[in-house]
Amino acid sequence: MSGQASIPLVLMRGGTSKGLYLHERDLPPAGQARDALLRRLMGSPDVLQIDGLGGSRPITSKVAVVAPSARDDADVDYTFAQVDIESGRVSYNGNCGNISSGVGPFAIDERLVPAHEGVTEVRIHNTNTGKVLVARVPVSGGLAEVTGDLAIPGVPGTGAEIVMDWSATIGAMTGRLLPTGAPVDKLTLEDGRVIDASIVDAGNPVVWLRAEDFALTGDERTEINDDRDLLALVREARGKACVLMGLCADWRRGDTDVPAVPFVGLVAPPLSYSTLNGQRAEAEDMDLRLHLMFMNRLHESIAVTASISLAAASRVRGTTVHDAAKSRRPGAVLVGHPSGITDVSVTVDDDTSGPEVTFRSLGISRTARRLMAGRAFYP
Repeated sequence: MSGQASIPLVLMRGGTSKGLYLHERDLPPAGQARDALLRRLMGSPDVLQIDGLGGSRPITSKVAVVAPSARDDADVDYTFAQVDIESGRVSYNGNCGNISSGVGPFAIDERLVPAHEGVTEVRIHNTNTGKVLVARVPVSGGLAEVTGDLAIPGVPGTGAEIVMDWSATIGAMTGRLLPTGAPVDKLTLEDGRVIDASIVDAGNPVVWLRAEDFALTGDERTEINDDRDLLALVREARGKACVLMGLCADWRRGDTDVPAVPFVGLVAPPLSYSTLNGQRAEAEDMDLRLHLMFMNRLHESIAVTASISLAAASRVRGTTVHDAAKSRRPGAVLVGHPSGITDVSVTVDDDTSGPEVTFRSLGISRTARRLMAGRAFYP
């Protein structure tokens, strides 16, 4: 096509996110040329991403780069990229669990790993964190199965269950479950208030704050995105937590130096509320209520890596999550979020306390679906 080049890719939904899945062999080497191409494919910078494939939300402006792995303990290497909508910045600091759930089906359908009828186990080395996660993907006829009866909040209908094991991702970014060594740290805000923060690194690091410290009751929805004062406070708390983690020297540079990770989670005790699609979520069906902030916007559901961090935090005494959560079912934490209630599995060897807790299981089930395969054009 005159004036344009093209590249093969697959557009996939992974969990409650959507992104571009590409073979590493088709891309320029990691660096400025690759980032420029990803920006152009997404249509960033532009709030609508109208001249690209992005969907004008952080959860639809994501990329998975996949290649065969040279590691003995992995089948594929997977690099996650977050393309900022407004600035066009391409960030690699951290992983996306929802996009991760599409990597196994992509690897099977693209013949990067042998398909085994029934269930195929795909060992995924995430290059962003250096951790290996395992996807157990249902397979039929040599391809990843799509149809099934698993429903996940935030996705219409049902799909085939992909079981994701994240138990080997403790300390994904910092090397420690509790990066500061403490279950709770004190953050002093510029207005003089002191608030509690639990920084927990599993799947990805997340800064867990109490919703009540931000005058939230737990039944708020997307109006949070229009509350500039609240967003400024969340940004400040996140920046100061980044300083404690050694990710930046000045809290004001948190958005610039580490734009995507850590997330911020605002936790509250269980509460009945209406979901984004108008259904009721009842307090007795959840362990806690969550507002997750991702790139200074309310996440419409819950990021998989954040659910992993939250489940881990729920088993460490003294964290803000542990204090807020009720325990309704052994081996699980039930998280109420804007789209519904998500069930995360978690069991530990010693459920008493401290940063040395050992996890026997830490995971979540997702669905994924190939939406389109072809060539994307760019000037």
